[in-house]
Amino acid sequence: MKLSTINPYNGEKLADYTEYDGARIDQILKSVKNEQKEWKKSIDERINYLKFILRPNLVKSKEDLARLMSSEMGKPISQSLSEIDKCINLIDYSVQNYVQYLEPEIVKTDGKKTYVRFDPIGTILLIMPWNFPLWQVMRAAVPAMLVGNTVVLKHASIVTGTSLMIEKIFDSSTFKSIVISGSKVASLIQKVDGISLTGSTAAGKSVAQEAGKHLKKVVLELGGSDPFIVLKSANLDEASEKAVFARMQNNGQSCIASKRFIVHEEVFDEFVRRISDNFSSIKIGDPLERDTFLGPLSSKEQTLTVSNQIRTLSGLGKVTEFGKVEGGIIPPTIAQIKGEFDEEVFGPVAILTKFKSNNEAVRLANNAPYGLGSSIWGSPEEAEEMAPNIDAGMVFVNKVVASDPRVPFGGIKQSGIGRELSKFGLREFSNIKTVWIDH
Repeated sequence: MKLSTINPYNGEKLADYTEYDGARIDQILKSVKNEQKEWKKSIDERINYLKFILRPNLVKSKEDLARLMSSEMGKPISQSLSEIDKCINLIDYSVQNYVQYLEPEIVKTDGKKTYVRFDPIGTILLIMPWNFPLWQVMRAAVPAMLVGNTVVLKHASIVTGTSLMIEKIFDSSTFKSIVISGSKVASLIQKVDGISLTGSTAAGKSVAQEAGKHLKKVVLELGGSDPFIVLKSANLDEASEKAVFARMQNNGQSCIASKRFIVHEEVFDEFVRRISDNFSSIKIGDPLERDTFLGPLSSKEQTLTVSNQIRTLSGLGKVTEFGKVEGGIIPPTIAQIKGEFDEEVFGPVAILTKFKSNNEAVRLANNAPYGLGSSIWGSPEEAEEMAPNIDAGMVFVNKVVASDPRVPFGGIKQSGIGRELSKFGLREFSNIKTVWIDH
């Protein structure tokens, strides 16, 4: 079967790829599993690999990789370049800091010596999405490999070229890409030792069900409908300016993008005015142009889905579009609604609602099946008091939600299981092993 990649901006076919057959997949899995036996022995060699092979390869390939990413899924190339820089920073931070989190932890007991080790568990299958086609892979692969695991990547079909280029950049027998359609993922799960998936909630449930049959460890980073709470005490200039990136990053196709803007009634009209001015000034167009901020959605199907959601929102309130729907491009859109809408909109659509009290703001923020990230804009003291009551894996105050190697990333409810990054994510695919030595 052929898998085709299409440029979502102009509709041109980029390339055709042949799916790997079962024999080729089995050979890859066997090879990667065998490599893990040697790979796990020396953390110094793993660190040297990150420093002297992976990092230089990524730097050298930066321009070509950014162009390919933007061509395959429509991300503005300035954001593709920033994504690659972020991955380089992840490698640097991992080399400098993650090793200490793998040191055995001494525990005081009545034995002669007791400690906890963090050993690798084997080969990890990464099932990754198209929206951050490098960062999602790197933030899962680098920690897993640093622990001593090996990795196989099943990437989204629409970024198959990127997937194969990532394999070349890794340039290691411990990391391989597998070209198959999503319908064949189940056959891989029983053959690996752990699974990390970033994707939709529906995909996460399917993978979790299959993994459960074989008792495989999973980390699931799923969808989100993040609230952006604007308190009466907020700096409206800052909040409305940051709202542009919070909602429009990656053409609005980010699980941690702010999607529901919950604004105090006394500042609502002014916030709408300011955010409207900002949305109307966004440069829309060809993602390969350096000054483009908003490009096309990733596919015709995605464009149709978001267009239908906008029509639904029109029945709930006032919808304003700052531009025309052209090809795969959905213009910046504001929906001021009176009711509640808890679907995840994976496109450049900001949904605005009012609140009277902070308790009401918390209730509205939590009134969604998701619990990934959230941001609160206003007095730091006032916002911090609200943080314990927000049902989310991350709460940012006066800052756009972001993934950062220093802190854990992940959600609750329908937004996933487990964590990535920091010492918590680093240890997800480790055997947390107790060693107790008596006199």
